[in-house]
Formats: sequence, structure tokens, C-alpha cells
Amino acid sequence: QIHLVESGGGLVQPGGSLRLSCAASISIFSFSAMYWYRQAPGKERELVGFITSTSGTYYEDSVKGRFTISRDNAKNTVFLEMSSLKPEDTAVYSCKGVLYGMEYWGKGTLVTVSS
Repeated sequence: QIHLVESGGGLVQPGGSLRLSCAASISIFSFSAMYWYRQAPGKERELVGFITSTSGTYYEDSVKGRFTISRDNAKNTVFLEMSSLKPEDTAVYSCKGVLYGMEYWGKGTLVTVSS
């Protein structure tokens, strides 16, 4: 079975930084792309960005310049580096992998930005 497990969430002050990890149970080369999404309380889930199998990246305007997605192929892990965090970044962050048109999701990790 294919599993994705996020980690690294927690409480951080505004302006702070945090790094999230998404560990896959298979080689991440298998996925055409790995995505990060987030869902804030009372809001719909939204795309944060993604990284392709050739390490191309895309970011939504709301996080561009503050968030960075990277991958460690040897560890089958994708990272989401977040800096200059704002209270509005508070959300459950989830990763998704797409394999042969099938979507695989992790359960998410909570990030709370508050003083």
C-alpha cells in the first residue's frame, strides 16, 4: 500500500519558520508530482504548491517568496519550508502524490501561527 505521512507541524510565532515533511512509503520518483495543500479552520482546502519529478516547482501567490518545496529522493521525502509565517497561514497542511492518475493523501499536520 502507498502511504504518505506528514510531520513537523506545531505552534510558531508570527514571523517564524517551520519545516514540514511528507514521507512516502514508495519511491517519490513514482509520483508525477507531489503537492502541498492546506485547510484553514472553516475554509476550503487550497493548493499551496507542488514539485514535479524533475524538481520543477509552483507556488500560489499567497505563499510565493515565503515557502519553498524541495525533495530528498534518497529519503523518499518532500519538504515544505515555511518562513515569515503569518496568522493566516494557520491550517492543516497535507501532502498529495499522483500516481497513474490516482491521488494519495496524507492525514495532515497542524500548523498554528500565533503569539
